[in-house]
Amino acid sequence: MPPLQLLIKPASGNCNLRCRYCFYTDEMEKRETANYGIMSEETLEALVKRALEFAEGSCGFAFQGGEPTLAGLDFYKKLLELQEKYNTKKIRIQNSIQTNGYKLGEEWAGFLAQNHFLAGVSLDGVVHTHDAYRIDAGGKATFSEVMKTLELFDRYQVEYNILTVVNRRTAERISRIYQFYAKHHWKYLQFIACLDPLEEIPGQREYSLTPEAYGKFLVELFDLWYLDWKKGIQPSIRMFENYIGILMGYIPEACDQRGHCSLQSVVEADGSVYPCDFYVIDRYWMGNIRDQSLKEILEKGKTLRFVEASLENRDECRQCEYGFICRGGCRRNRQIDERGTLGLNYFCSSYKMFFQAALPRMGEIAQELSRRQQGERRL
Repeated sequence: MPPLQLLIKPASGNCNLRCRYCFYTDEMEKRETANYGIMSEETLEALVKRALEFAEGSCGFAFQGGEPTLAGLDFYKKLLELQEKYNTKKIRIQNSIQTNGYKLGEEWAGFLAQNHFLAGVSLDGVVHTHDAYRIDAGGKATFSEVMKTLELFDRYQVEYNILTVVNRRTAERISRIYQFYAKHHWKYLQFIACLDPLEEIPGQREYSLTPEAYGKFLVELFDLWYLDWKKGIQPSIRMFENYIGILMGYIPEACDQRGHCSLQSVVEADGSVYPCDFYVIDRYWMGNIRDQSLKEILEKGKTLRFVEASLENRDECRQCEYGFICRGGCRRNRQIDERGTLGLNYFCSSYKMFFQAALPRMGEIAQELSRRQQGERRL
């Protein structure tokens, strides 16, 4: 049995923000039960027990939302108790949490630091880009509150990264955003393309990310990052590092860069399990952790042909000069073609623009890193 990574929604879709582009709100509206509330202690215990029975080597518990901190600190204290109780194989456990960072106090910061949780904090750039779409339940801006949390995390030495949604506004201001992040010495960054609602023609929302805007964003961000790489001061940007890793012969960690989907084991608050965070809807239900083993759930997942559908590539992809590194991108952005199967990625032209501009320099970096590795092996 392999190492295991779970994505867990302990507060279902409950959230103290009302982000205008929230893809999970859209998913909730498309299933019979929109919100599953807060995960019970019984469900949490079943989850931890079955996960640690199944996993070998390591097990990752990644908490997302909605807003996972709404489950409360006692929930996570109980998590640690259960992990200690059921980790009879003494495997390595990694806990992480993706939070909006809204009004988290010192107790949260102390707990995350003391228990070595990796935190992902959602921040959409500078004040004007962040507050354009990330508002609270009363419609008020949230940037200042998130910045207070980040200052608190620094003080308590919480390990964290910054996750930025690339929407229309952040794409247009990436140079300013990159400089702002550098000023705050944030070294671990993720940039995630904004999603339009499922089964809707993309590009129609005020926040929508267009292919042209995304292509320009990727090129400009890489230009800035490459200049810092030459100086040895570049931040970690997972997308770029994965592409360079592909050139070096490594398997990328991000599924959208592997060329096919995987069964991710996303666990909703009631214990229901789904194959992907972008498809937590009824038709992709794989089972429930309360009354089924992970082996049974994953076997059910195979019958959905979720992974197989993502392997279908059009001739344009197979013949594309960048196909070996692009690999079609995330299925969530692949359009349904005239045959009713997954077709080209909505951002196909974005990636072509990006690879045309950046691939030679990514190759340069890959060669340099390979030389360094060879030198280290000789020592």
